[in-house]
Amino acid sequence: MAQQARAVVTRAAIIRGAAAVFQQHGYGSTSLADVCAEAGVTKGALYFHFDSKEALARAIIEAQHESSSAIGRDLLEAHMRGIDAMIVMSLEIADQLHNNPVVSAGVRLTIEAANFDSPVDAPYLDWMKAAEEFLRRGQAEGDITDTVEVCTAAHFIISAFTGVQVVSDVLTRREDIQQRLVEMWGMLLPGLAPADRLADLLALPERIRASRHGTSGG
Repeated sequence: MAQQARAVVTRAAIIRGAAAVFQQHGYGSTSLADVCAEAGVTKGALYFHFDSKEALARAIIEAQHESSSAIGRDLLEAHMRGIDAMIVMSLEIADQLHNNPVVSAGVRLTIEAANFDSPVDAPYLDWMKAAEEFLRRGQAEGDITDTVEVCTAAHFIISAFTGVQVVSDVLTRREDIQQRLVEMWGMLLPGLAPADRLADLLALPERIRASRHGTSGG
C-alpha cells in the first residue's frame, strides 16, 4: 500500500513537472531529461509511469480535460440560464488557464497535437457539446433566437474562445484574458440574442466577471 501511494505521488510530481516544461517550451522543444530535472525524478521513475513523451503529454491533456470538463458538468446540472452558464464556463476555464499550470500546458499540448501519432480532438468536441446544450437551454429561455443553428454556433464559439486565449497567451501571458472574453461575448451576442433581450445580455459578461472577482468591473 505504501509503495502504491508513493507511485501516485511520483506520477503526480511528473505530471506537474512536465506541465511546467511543456508550457514554457512546447512539445517539440521539451525533452524527457528536462521533465526529470523539473520533477526531481529519475528517468527510470519516469519510464515506469510513461513509456514516451507523447504518453506523458496525453496524460497532461487528460488531466486538463477532466478539470475543465468538470466545470461544464457542474454548470449543466445547475439551475442556471443557458447563456449565463456559457459565459461562466468560458470565464472559469480562463481562470484555470491563467492559474493552473496543468490546464495551461494541457491546452497548449492540445493545440500542438499535430505532432502526435493520432489527433487529440476530444476536448474540443466535449466543449462544443456543452455549448450546444447551453444554447438549446438559451433558446428555450428566450435568450437565443430560434433561428440560431445550435451546432454551428457552438463550433464557432469554441473556436473563438480558443483563438482569444491563444492570442492572450502570446501577448500578455493571459493577464488580460478575462477582459478579452468580455469583449468576445460583446461581439458574439448580437448574432445570438433576440432584439428585445440584447441590451440586457450585452451587460451580462462584465456583470458576471465582476461578480466572480468581487470587483465593480473597472
